[in-house]
Amino acid sequence: MKLQQLYSHVRKAVDDYHMIDDHDKIAVGISGGKDSLTLLYALNGLKRFYPHPFEIHAVTVDLGFDNLNLTKIQALCEELDVEYSIVKTDIAQIIFEDRKEKNPCSLCAKMRKGALNEAIKKAGCNKVAYAHHKDDVVVTMLMSLIYEGRFHTFSPVTYLDRMDLTVIRPLIYMNEADVIGFVHKYEIPVVKSPCPADGYTKRQYAEELLAQLNKENPGVKERMFSAIQNGSMEGWKYFGDNKLS
Repeated sequence: MKLQQLYSHVRKAVDDYHMIDDHDKIAVGISGGKDSLTLLYALNGLKRFYPHPFEIHAVTVDLGFDNLNLTKIQALCEELDVEYSIVKTDIAQIIFEDRKEKNPCSLCAKMRKGALNEAIKKAGCNKVAYAHHKDDVVVTMLMSLIYEGRFHTFSPVTYLDRMDLTVIRPLIYMNEADVIGFVHKYEIPVVKSPCPADGYTKRQYAEELLAQLNKENPGVKERMFSAIQNGSMEGWKYFGDNKLS
């Protein structure tokens, strides 16, 4: 995927769900993975020509793993002229050493978001961009059906009233395969997650299930995504034509 295609997908999502307003200061949560770095490139490029001027501020929550090296991410942000903050925490020690959590992902996500949101507010940001793509939307819906018995997934725009902070997800029209192609084409410096639970989660199971379903029934992921958009789910009212040219 080329840069112009990336900008096209992201701008359509931003326009369809009214994600960006004049003079927003948007924090971009950077894990170091392919999705968050693709999002960083997309928003940094979009701000150059988008009719509503906005700023971005990259933020990484350091969970405290000894083998996390963010040097390449820092260099990338300098290259892109994007302000970058690293939030140091002891989340890894609390979860894996102090509490010895058998199912660490839920608590880790909660603590990580708490640290991220606090840093975002200190930086003066009014919005935060998460790098969830189309596959994440559908996988979250599958997890909700399998483990909770309800038809639900996160929405493109979510207002957190307790934090007075708006979450936006500009990559929702991007397939994971597109993200992978973009990262490879432009040799984006991806940092592998040092978490020992990475790849051994319920989400990983749902991802593999979706891949199998889509292999056996070509196009099923797109149909599931359309069902989410057209299913009157809260937060999924779009303002565009729902079709990428």
